[in-house]
Amino acid sequence: MADFRTVTDDFAVSPQLTSADVAAAAKGFTLIINNRPDGEAPDQPAGDTIADAAKQAGLAYAYIPVVGRPTLEQARAVISAAQNDKTLAFCRSGTRSITAWAMGQAAAGKRSRAELIDLGRAAGYDLAAALP
Repeated sequence: MADFRTVTDDFAVSPQLTSADVAAAAKGFTLIINNRPDGEAPDQPAGDTIADAAKQAGLAYAYIPVVGRPTLEQARAVISAAQNDKTLAFCRSGTRSITAWAMGQAAAGKRSRAELIDLGRAAGYDLAAALP
């Protein structure tokens, strides 16, 4: 079972999900964002497998792969996808997912740097270096 880490009432992050994790996520989320590129590791489930599990569970699914640090375009895509849904975003560890979300929040002027760092810390992530 994946480790769903609450960031806000409407946004959480997680390390790599399996199909079983997606079924569990259906009890609390309406959207899954996959920030992990396919083929990053030989043991990870394919994005299509997670997308199919999301569809079967009645969840929306967005694929916004991030390699390294998220770009501003990727951060804005995460914010756009998540704007009307209770969202669970994942990557290998959850770091790229929370970083993309935080960068998008900052770029849109929705939250201050200090607030984003505090939210990240509460979820177990250090966002200080990711947010100028």
